Amino acid sequence: MAPQTRGPAVEVLWWRACPSWREAIELVREEMAALALDPAQLRVTEVRDDAEAVRHGFAGSPTIRVDARDVRPPDEEAPGLTCRVYRLRDGRISPLPDRADVREALIEATGGR
Repeated sequence: MAPQTRGPAVEVLWWRACPSWREAIELVREEMAALALDPAQLRVTEVRDDAEAVRHGFAGSPTIRVDARDVRPPDEEAPGLTCRVYRLRDGRISPLPDRADVREALIEATGGR
């Protein structure tokens, strides 16, 4: 199946000092491709300072949003330059969100296709 040219707005926000941002970008691109969404449409935004972190509501790196909604909304973390920590569905702690959370957010944004 050929990738669609239009789809949900998908974005990865990242901070250079966080070691998992490249892996997060790859994870999102893989999930987009698996759902026939064009991975080239992924928007990648580097957050460089605290002012940008506040402006973006950046809860840490990496942050993945689909149609402006975080795939795993943070509790009450203040915006800032930090590495983000996620709890996977099996309870483990990870520097990346659960792949299933990313996929579900993409599916929901595409109307369940």
